[in-house]
Amino acid sequence: MTTYGIPLIVLAATGSAALTGLAFALEWIPRIATFTVAGTIVDRHGSARVFRAACLARALVVLAAAGVLAELDAGSSAVTATVMLLAASTGILTEFSYVAAETEGGAASRRAGSQAHRVQSVLLGIDQTAMLAGPLVSGLLLENGGPTAMLGTLAGFSLLAAALGSGARSTPTSTVFAKGGLRAGWATLRSLPALAWLVVGLVASNTAVALLQAAMPVIVVTELRHSSADAGLIWSAAAAASLLAITAARRAIDRWGLWPVGAAAAALAAGATLAVAQADTYRSYLLLIAVLMAGEGGLTVVLRTLRSHLIPADVFGSTLAVTILLLLLPFPAAGLLVAVIPPAQLGHAVTAAALLQATGLAAAFIRLRTLPALPTSVP
Repeated sequence: MTTYGIPLIVLAATGSAALTGLAFALEWIPRIATFTVAGTIVDRHGSARVFRAACLARALVVLAAAGVLAELDAGSSAVTATVMLLAASTGILTEFSYVAAETEGGAASRRAGSQAHRVQSVLLGIDQTAMLAGPLVSGLLLENGGPTAMLGTLAGFSLLAAALGSGARSTPTSTVFAKGGLRAGWATLRSLPALAWLVVGLVASNTAVALLQAAMPVIVVTELRHSSADAGLIWSAAAAASLLAITAARRAIDRWGLWPVGAAAAALAAGATLAVAQADTYRSYLLLIAVLMAGEGGLTVVLRTLRSHLIPADVFGSTLAVTILLLLLPFPAAGLLVAVIPPAQLGHAVTAAALLQATGLAAAFIRLRTLPALPTSVP
């Protein structure tokens, strides 16, 4: 709801494509800054404690913003400042909870041993189920109840997450490693060439995905003249396709191993993005982005499985923060790009990003094929 809903709030409140792109950047820049400390804090204080604190703080911030927006005149500079600050603050808090949850998921995968890919598939399925509902719910609430209804619902989910996480024990993973921070996490990533090359390919792929995420509210609402709910529906449909792909990827890894499944998912994602660059109707965007995110779902299962399989437990939080930091770098850049490019020229930017994605994924999987460190199958 935060990732897709808050840019829609900005577009509804300001009517500006440039400010929508800027809000997308402001949502992601603090997330990247947060990852310089989030992994270390999780390692030091434990994932459950960090998760609960982040969820409670997010609920308070969102409720405060809803109250302020309800009192302000629509279109005022105060409204613009409020929604921009909301984008930045929710980005920070959401990523603290994300790193905490991913660290706990890594621990569960290590406990599962040879069935790590099954654990990661289930965890990713939980994520994608939320991603299926979140964009559509955000769009519908914004369309029918305004920002207050959407933000109130988001606060409710944050409080529920904190309550459900209250029963988990908070166990720090490594107070010694916490002193090393990102430097030690970076050293760990460099020592794992299979994981490093996969991250390189996914950075290129995320460049295309980030640009589409940043541009989609502008393309759907401004260019195609559809509603906020229709913009949310695109990403809900994409999450449904990704969820199916995750289930298929788990079974395919059982049968063929990590590399063939990852290579096939990469080809699917790259081909879909190249086609999206030529799309000019709402239906074509809906279908092609669903195919793109199906490919991304398969790639994510491979990444998460490899990550949980290779990263040592005592450095997992900080190494995870480094990998996520690299994967998130394209998102604020995409927001800034949308802020400065005229809406009519966004198609050319998507084409360039699609070519970068295809080149990066091809180079990564060709290199992975020759690395002995990449397991042919996790089971």
